[in-house]
Amino acid sequence: MGGVNVPEGRGPERSRPDEAAIPWTFGSGPSEPLRLTDEPGTWVEVDVAAPPARVWALVTDIELPARFSDEFVGASWVGDGAALGESFVGRSRHPALGEWEVASFVDVYDEGRSFGWATVDPANPGSRWRFDLEPRGAGTRLRYSMSMGPGPSGISIAIEAMPEKEPRILRRRVAEHHANMARTLAGIAALAESDERA
Repeated sequence: MGGVNVPEGRGPERSRPDEAAIPWTFGSGPSEPLRLTDEPGTWVEVDVAAPPARVWALVTDIELPARFSDEFVGASWVGDGAALGESFVGRSRHPALGEWEVASFVDVYDEGRSFGWATVDPANPGSRWRFDLEPRGAGTRLRYSMSMGPGPSGISIAIEAMPEKEPRILRRRVAEHHANMARTLAGIAALAESDERA
């Protein structure tokens, strides 16, 4: 994922203590105050005691994150499955936003190394999501990253309704995504490692 990585504690001003440890990325900016046009995002990384081939099989299973996320509830392929240019429909649920579906388009596919997708419109994505795998000895370093914008998405509706709260909305949304991403990576690591010991 392109853009600027900002170390922990160096992102936009936070309103809650639990937000201080979240690493931030920006496609541009960051502005002060924070804006969706900055393409704010975050990432989570974990070392997995399993080979990249095993981890790859898990990260390209688009249904798997639903087992660990509080928000993502599932997805189904529109085409033939994980490949560059293919698409799927993701389903999510959030207490403040309700339930929704979003079209997603695989825009990064490097077998065994990187798998990513853009939501809403591949030319002007509402968000981007990506898994990157790096061999580390007999194991794998797995990174899960995301960014919001620059195109419209559900977060755009909230910002349009309360433009004065845009920085706060974005900070909270990145914190929610980061928490779900951390749970997802912990779940993937546990599955990959348990399969390796079996």
